[in-house]
Amino acid sequence: MAYILNMFKRNSLLIALVLVMIFFEVLIQSTDKGSLFSPQNFTNIIYQNSYVIILAVGMLFLIIGCGNIDLSVGSIVALIGAVAGVLMVNNEYNIYMSMALCILLGIIIGAWHGFWIAYIRIPSFIVTLAGMLLFRGLALIVLDGITINPFPYEYLQLFTSFVPANRADAYATTVAITMVIVAIYVVGVLFSRVSKIKKGYEVEPLSGFLFKHVIVLAALIASSLLLAQNKGIPVILVLIAAVVIIYAFIANKTVVGRRIYALGGNEKAAKLSGVNTNRLLFLSYVNMGLLAAVAALVCVARFNSASPMAGTGYELDAIGSCFIGGASAYGGVGTVGGAVIGAIFMGVLNNGMSILGVDANWQKAVKGLVLLVAVVVDVMSKKRVTN
Repeated sequence: MAYILNMFKRNSLLIALVLVMIFFEVLIQSTDKGSLFSPQNFTNIIYQNSYVIILAVGMLFLIIGCGNIDLSVGSIVALIGAVAGVLMVNNEYNIYMSMALCILLGIIIGAWHGFWIAYIRIPSFIVTLAGMLLFRGLALIVLDGITINPFPYEYLQLFTSFVPANRADAYATTVAITMVIVAIYVVGVLFSRVSKIKKGYEVEPLSGFLFKHVIVLAALIASSLLLAQNKGIPVILVLIAAVVIIYAFIANKTVVGRRIYALGGNEKAAKLSGVNTNRLLFLSYVNMGLLAAVAALVCVARFNSASPMAGTGYELDAIGSCFIGGASAYGGVGTVGGAVIGAIFMGVLNNGMSILGVDANWQKAVKGLVLLVAVVVDVMSKKRVTN
């Protein structure tokens, strides 16, 4: 029994996500309001939460590294979206040059925050709160308080198109791509487990290993079938997958990733071990600015407009996704996969309550309670281990 309980604890987030999906599906079906898992709605969930996943990955590195957060990412999204609108729509600049300038602006903003936090040691809450006000004001100034649209068709196609472009081939192509991904995933996880065993590393029990990966594979196959029945694989999903894979690799397989975890675990010890903690903290905020710029480009493509009020509340969704996904408020603990699952959890909550017609104010209340419970569980578990 203890072994089974431990297995469920290790995979509690995945189980909670599955239960929430089933709960909403039953409610939606019983009220005759469609289905959470209809092909079109499933694609909508991906589009609606693409920015959350991208921002959550960047926020995760801040939380892991030092327990810091960035309150300004929503305002950064608004400002960079505004700049993109002025460049592409008003001035008709080349879309690729405009995107490069927007990415550069995001990096500069991240460096601005990183300088004050890492080297001057001003608390991150103050710096990013100031940034939230500053960049929202600049977005209003750049757009003169008005919304700019529409964006060039070529730009929209970069983020809103599907693979394959021909809808008639959507089912066969999506299934074929899924089979390749499943094969790569299975080979990868088996190779990783065998490699760890050969090196004498501790691995999770076989039953827990199979339980977790069977759920992941089932979700992957089911998701691909839903996408195949609609228009195919959204290009934005490919971008999200690339971001998640790259940053998961950085967190788990690189020296920088290990140093970030060390920084969050104990900054003084990391510094005594030769880690340049100031530079690492600085680069974490630069990275957050970079991913905020990517999220901004995704958002303006999705809405086909640049609005001075875009990005409102995005920082809360990103922070909530990380904590729900298992990141510790004290730093040093968290995974990219957990942040992604947390973002999907938030997305299912939003989408499910919207389909059911739950008032927007109640939606905020529910998300707030879920976030509080996630942090309380983290804090209580830390106390239990300490005691």
